[in-house]
Amino acid sequence: MKFVRKRDGRLEPFDQERITNAIWKAAKAVGGKDRELAKRLSDQVVAELKKRFGEDGVPTVEEIQDVVEKVLIENGHARTAKAYILYRKQHQDIRELAALLSQADLVDQYLEMEDWRVKENSNMSYSLQGLNNYLSSTVIAKYWMSRVYPPNGADVHISGDFHIHELGVLGPYCVGWDIKDLLLTGFGGVPGKIESTPAKHFRTALGQVVNCFYTLQGEAAGAQAFSNVDTYLAPFIRYDDLSQKEVEQALQEFFFNMNVPTRVGFQTPFT
Repeated sequence: MKFVRKRDGRLEPFDQERITNAIWKAAKAVGGKDRELAKRLSDQVVAELKKRFGEDGVPTVEEIQDVVEKVLIENGHARTAKAYILYRKQHQDIRELAALLSQADLVDQYLEMEDWRVKENSNMSYSLQGLNNYLSSTVIAKYWMSRVYPPNGADVHISGDFHIHELGVLGPYCVGWDIKDLLLTGFGGVPGKIESTPAKHFRTALGQVVNCFYTLQGEAAGAQAFSNVDTYLAPFIRYDDLSQKEVEQALQEFFFNMNVPTRVGFQTPFT
């Protein structure tokens, strides 16, 4: 066996010593003291590789690592195998993060609008805030794929068999809140944010709705919603004895306030 295929496709001379060193490092992590045992185990790894790929075969790095895990487990070295698997996963994470952070062309992809994901959210304008959100969303999407979804779920998304929307936010999609609770108890319970007692007047109630959506909009990827808004706000109109024109004016102010672009990526709150 003369060559191994690296992850980038390059061929590199096969070196059994690297296998021995990797096994030895994993063994030391769990208290192992016999380097010769690591050498004998690497001999078994090479024998298994030749059995699978032949004398002139060219295994990949991943295939070699799979065989190492198999040999360790079959020889009763479960703790060493676990340490090796952990070591392998850590290096995979480091490689993926390094690849992600080294991709300065992510900025170019946004500026030149080369990536379809730049336009994935129709509510987000092409802007500096949009660029910042695009960059952070790329990192978060990677987290979803590597830490949240199982490998088969991540694979079908990456391959394009189906699309998982809004991976750029580490939170739920759309959220429905209880306007009755807001009107009866007021707004509070969010550390570091403004709190208020229950509203007594129509305009104040509308202001609390605005503040509620402003505060909670960053906690979900999609829309925030109240249901039965007209039903629950009607008593305030009666209590304040408002005319049709006064109600329309208050609602106009409410709509203007709701459409201030305070959401990530310079969006207006998605409600």
